[in-house]
Amino acid sequence: MEDACAKGTNMTGSRSIRVRLAAALLGAALLAFPAFVHAQGVYVGLTTESQIVDPGAVFDVALTITQEGLPFNGFDAVVAYDPAALTLLPFSPTTLQEGDLMTGACPNRFHLFHQGAGTDTITDVLLCNGVSVTGPGDIYRLRFQASNTAQVTHIQFLDGLQFYNQGLYVNPVISTDLDIGIGTGLVGVGTTPGPKLDLRVTPNPAAGGGTSFTIEADRAGVAELAVFDLRGRLVRRFPDTTTAGVRNLRWDGRDALGRALPPGVYLVHLWMEGRSVTRRVSLVR
Repeated sequence: MEDACAKGTNMTGSRSIRVRLAAALLGAALLAFPAFVHAQGVYVGLTTESQIVDPGAVFDVALTITQEGLPFNGFDAVVAYDPAALTLLPFSPTTLQEGDLMTGACPNRFHLFHQGAGTDTITDVLLCNGVSVTGPGDIYRLRFQASNTAQVTHIQFLDGLQFYNQGLYVNPVISTDLDIGIGTGLVGVGTTPGPKLDLRVTPNPAAGGGTSFTIEADRAGVAELAVFDLRGRLVRRFPDTTTAGVRNLRWDGRDALGRALPPGVYLVHLWMEGRSVTRRVSLVR
């Protein structure tokens, strides 16, 4: 399992491919009814012992099932954060990042972890026949080191958070993100609160003519904008810009060398003064 993580796979990281792989590993057969008819769901949050940490401190963030819900035996998650504020410190081997709820339920698991530039992708599936979990408990954990700059930063789930039970979707998924104060309270004690940000992508999906990114901020500041593929690789970075109000940037669907990117889903990250916003954009040809 760890060899698969260390060597990497030729998986694109897209949800559809991971779903097919998990289903194949489990040997699941589709049932006559969908899981989303249940009124309950899966309740998952990003949690830590303290939401205020010292500059330079090392701390763990857990993916936690916060209350008992529907059973599941696998999940995909994409966790995003501002790499200028937080540095991921992967465990070695990365199987140590799996949470007690998963490791305690089944000794055999399918586990993939990919560290990206501010975006980490996780897949974890129990491979014991008929074994599922409901929570509460930790399903995964990530270790970070805070920057030396006092600020409030955000760790969040991106699109792609999905739970499964024997190859079926488990819905709804109710998720909670996490704010971290580095050397300051979450209301900005001792510092100016972070800006309010918004990022819009239009058109989306984007055809051969490209698309536009609309950045909106409630005050001036240095905004950084970059595009990553689903494996966390940087494909295009835009020059930093000082912005207030609304600003539009055009993207032609090409990488930094001017090469047309293949069709697929890409992640657009916007950072400004410890705040971040992430959107997905689909390229079609």
